[in-house]
Amino acid sequence: MAGELSKDEQHGPFGDVKILGASYVKPRKALGRNECQLVTFDLPYLAFYYNQKLLIYKLGDGEFDKAVEELKESLSLVLEDFYQLAGKLGKDEEGVFRVEYGDDMNGVEVVVAEAPETAVADLTDEEGTLEFKELLPYNNILNLEGLHRPLLSLQLTKLKDGLSMGCAFNHAVLDGTSTWHFMSSWAQISSGANSISIPPFLDRPKARNTRVKLNLSNPSEAPEHAKSAPNGGVNEVKPGPQFREKVFRFSASAIDQIKAKVNADANRSDGSKPFSTFQSLSTHVWHAVTRARQLKPEDITVFTVFVDCRKRVDPPMPESYFGNLIQAIFTGTAAGLLLANPPEFGAALIQKAIENHNSEAIDARNKEWESNPKLFEFKDAGANCVAVGSSPRFKVYDVDFGFGRPETVRSGCNNRFDGMVYLYPGKSGGTSIDVEISLEGSALERLEKDKDFLLDF
Repeated sequence: MAGELSKDEQHGPFGDVKILGASYVKPRKALGRNECQLVTFDLPYLAFYYNQKLLIYKLGDGEFDKAVEELKESLSLVLEDFYQLAGKLGKDEEGVFRVEYGDDMNGVEVVVAEAPETAVADLTDEEGTLEFKELLPYNNILNLEGLHRPLLSLQLTKLKDGLSMGCAFNHAVLDGTSTWHFMSSWAQISSGANSISIPPFLDRPKARNTRVKLNLSNPSEAPEHAKSAPNGGVNEVKPGPQFREKVFRFSASAIDQIKAKVNADANRSDGSKPFSTFQSLSTHVWHAVTRARQLKPEDITVFTVFVDCRKRVDPPMPESYFGNLIQAIFTGTAAGLLLANPPEFGAALIQKAIENHNSEAIDARNKEWESNPKLFEFKDAGANCVAVGSSPRFKVYDVDFGFGRPETVRSGCNNRFDGMVYLYPGKSGGTSIDVEISLEGSALERLEKDKDFLLDF
């Protein structure tokens, strides 16, 4: 542990958040020097922001300090397996990006704070994300800053009756599957396990070991939204149309109703498969957002989903693969055509796009990118987009560090734009799903009143 920070105070809607200090956590045993080249699946995310997650827990009186020490201790143990998170970004002699870990590096940053006026209920009832900003580290910090910052920063904030765990993961190093694999493994150790049940697979895929050099040493060569500020920080994205966020909590019965409706009249004469829960809910959201935006019939609307490619690449990679193994896939149609047809029309477009994204399509996408590397920007999600991240498959409410399941799990403020959707399993379990939507303000207001979308709200 090292590197104490000065105390600081930030003002939020629920009262002051005071930074008490910070330290760094390394793997408990020395591991020597390790490095791992970033591959084509990783590199495009350098110009995205750190991926933030917020988990809120109930705690009894006097339990916070003990919880913090236990979390740090278990973190030092789990980092023996997930040691890459204790490193930083670097470049080899040819300028190819890689993850570097050495015993002389700082490790994971752990900030301790307090918000004595804020209760757990204040945060579980809150639908937006700007109110969470003071509880999250690395707001508006680019993944590229991992050259100078830890790859994982945590903020543990003492609440009136609980603990807020704000996490910022460098998205150039890992995707959502790897994020929740790490979190569940950390929780296992913290809850008393001697070892984690599924160790991470840390080798990057050899078939995609192409060395791609990105010349990002000059800030002017980064995308407009990704330019570093002179002081070593990052310029914030200039605000465009004002958008809001809201969580729509669909019960298991509502999800079953949506899935049944989409599948009810679908024509299976062509041998097509029934629509999955994801495909059914996706077209339900796509239709509703398109209605709320009041697009012209000829306006194109694009549905974007980040697909897990672990079982799609050849040869397949294990579920425990630690890194990025996702790709964005797109399908689009005219708004009038989408809304004039029953929901199975949109579901079929989504289903076809997902099924067509096989190993050949993945390789073709990678080769195309390698021939002309391009860092992702928000606008790349497509026109009038609905872009889905995260997954209801992630068992986020099972992340129990020994003091109970989280009261709520949310995404942070980073990497949001008009049309971004995050899916999480509902806390009530079963097939319930929380749909977290960022949308232009007036469109979100219309969505909140759309009875066909809300169902049993």
